[in-house]
Amino acid sequence: MAEPTPSGRVRVLIVSQMWPSPHDPDLGAFVAQMAGELERRGHRVERATIDRRGGSKLKYARLGWAALGSAVRHRPDVIYAHFLVPAGALAAVVSLIARVPLVVTAHGTDVRNVRRIRGVRALTRATLRRADKVVAVSDFLRRELTASLPLGARKIEVIDCGVDLERFRGRDPEEAREKLGLDGEGPFFLFVGTLDRRKNVLALVDAFERLGAGQLIVIGDGPLRARIEGRAGVRLVGRVAHGRIPEWIAACDVLCQPSLEEPFGQAVLEAMACERPVVATSIGGPREFVTPESGVLVDPRSVESIRAGLERAAALPSPNAAGRRAAARHDVRVQGERVAELLRGASASRG
Repeated sequence: MAEPTPSGRVRVLIVSQMWPSPHDPDLGAFVAQMAGELERRGHRVERATIDRRGGSKLKYARLGWAALGSAVRHRPDVIYAHFLVPAGALAAVVSLIARVPLVVTAHGTDVRNVRRIRGVRALTRATLRRADKVVAVSDFLRRELTASLPLGARKIEVIDCGVDLERFRGRDPEEAREKLGLDGEGPFFLFVGTLDRRKNVLALVDAFERLGAGQLIVIGDGPLRARIEGRAGVRLVGRVAHGRIPEWIAACDVLCQPSLEEPFGQAVLEAMACERPVVATSIGGPREFVTPESGVLVDPRSVESIRAGLERAAALPSPNAAGRRAAARHDVRVQGERVAELLRGASASRG
């Protein structure tokens, strides 16, 4: 039998298809960060997760069995799932079998898949029906989700994953560049993310080449890597553990994320916390927290708009105090308490 937790604290089972590991250090770092914040607050956290990309689809069956086994052994007060399908759908089944409340967070791709992939709509509808509460990481994503599937306003909350203001803070850029071995003429532009179509990295590289100044550092990997390698002024770093991202942001002058669509914009928020100007997409979550003093919103479908955004962002103050102030409203400690309150509420509703 599971030991009781102190009053006000809950036993949480996190179910997620993304979790960082030495093999994939950047996978689901935002999920792990929230789990860590819940633990820091004294909640007991168990997890059933997938910690690497690729592999057989059987990994989802293993995730479901792991979640069920953990629910039986640890008797959580609430299951907290990340991504509506498949992790949320699997968690919904476990929630039903184990008679445990369910809270699920939608992150973006899972919402787009409702309209793109056959069968996902029905699974998502069943997951939403079972969930006590649904979290969207931005108001943009909340609107996208409710446009795809009817969902009562009282059931959905907007809570992003937050930023650790102690880890992500202003630092000396020259010291960071020396540590990372960066030299040459600036400005130093930084991209952090998957090298795929949605992140719009090819348009960013084209815009950087049109700008004709500085260096572009690219952190991440993905299917478009080969089309970026060898481009003038572009340095490909590969995947980097989330714990090392602050030093790369410190070394840059501007962080760039001109995605075709961005459900929230975690890297943008982290750069703002580090007092760096940003270039962000005008489509999605960044509109909700990027201010004119802290960054530039661009049309991701226009290479010229991105180029102009790079130029304008490089002229903004750095360190950028306005960005830090805007990011502080998304402190992970505040967001963690909001999530914890939802989990406590879901647990009490079934008590």
